[in-house]
Amino acid sequence: MAELYAVLRESARQLGVPCARDTVLPVLTAYEDALAHDATVVAFRVATGVRHVGELDCRFTTHPKDRDPYAFALSKGLTAQTEHPVGSLLSEIQGQCPIDSYGIDFGVVGGFKKVYAFFTPDDLQDLSKVAGLPSMPRSLADNADFFASHGLADRVGVIGIDYPHRTVNIYFNDVPSECFKAKTITSMLGEMGMAEPSEQMLGLSQEAFGLYATLNWNSSQIERICYAVTTTDLTSLPVQIEPEIERFVRSVPYGGDDRKFVYGVASSPEGEYYKIESHYKWQPGAMDFI
Repeated sequence: MAELYAVLRESARQLGVPCARDTVLPVLTAYEDALAHDATVVAFRVATGVRHVGELDCRFTTHPKDRDPYAFALSKGLTAQTEHPVGSLLSEIQGQCPIDSYGIDFGVVGGFKKVYAFFTPDDLQDLSKVAGLPSMPRSLADNADFFASHGLADRVGVIGIDYPHRTVNIYFNDVPSECFKAKTITSMLGEMGMAEPSEQMLGLSQEAFGLYATLNWNSSQIERICYAVTTTDLTSLPVQIEPEIERFVRSVPYGGDDRKFVYGVASSPEGEYYKIESHYKWQPGAMDFI
């Protein structure tokens, strides 16, 4: 725990991001047993979007696997109880879907943020099942036909719940290759009402291994969609790396012989932004957060 805190503090310093001890240590202390587990995956992330400026995120898988990470966070005072449907969504997922493992996301500035519920690769969930949960944003059901038309109706691999922002990410695994063709990407973004993709976005998205959509409780519109590429060499990607991301890559250490990155581009009605996840500790075959 002390080592991870020191790494976060130094990385934040080099990025010009304040690292509040009173924000970070309670999270690390609460999940100390998970962070010490040999199988735990730890990753750092930054993004270029306005909402993400001035933040360094850390995410990790949790152990024991059967511990409810949201209920645990509530019990430790890491997040506040809420009557909003976001507070009951995870328990409904647990009641209807076979969750294999969980992940946590927190910021060195914002504190506890997200819980990820991972399903096994051989037991991906049907969109209709998760869309029918009482606390799920209705926008998921409203867009079910759109996802189904692109072969994603039975490909839900991860659900991410963002508590402070009150949004939900639906991650699709084993995405049909057609979804990563330039023509389809442009068509999908147009159907969602997103901005016209740049050549850089098209270049990266065609190399993607997965995608996810973000939804909220206030609108039937998909808030944003993100395409993600995994690599051990950022120079191999068909994009010009953003300056903020270059600085992040230089500042964050890593363990092991190979360095792994997940580079993503997100599209929203307001435009594009980029994000990168650098694995500080990871296991072959582990699910990527981004």
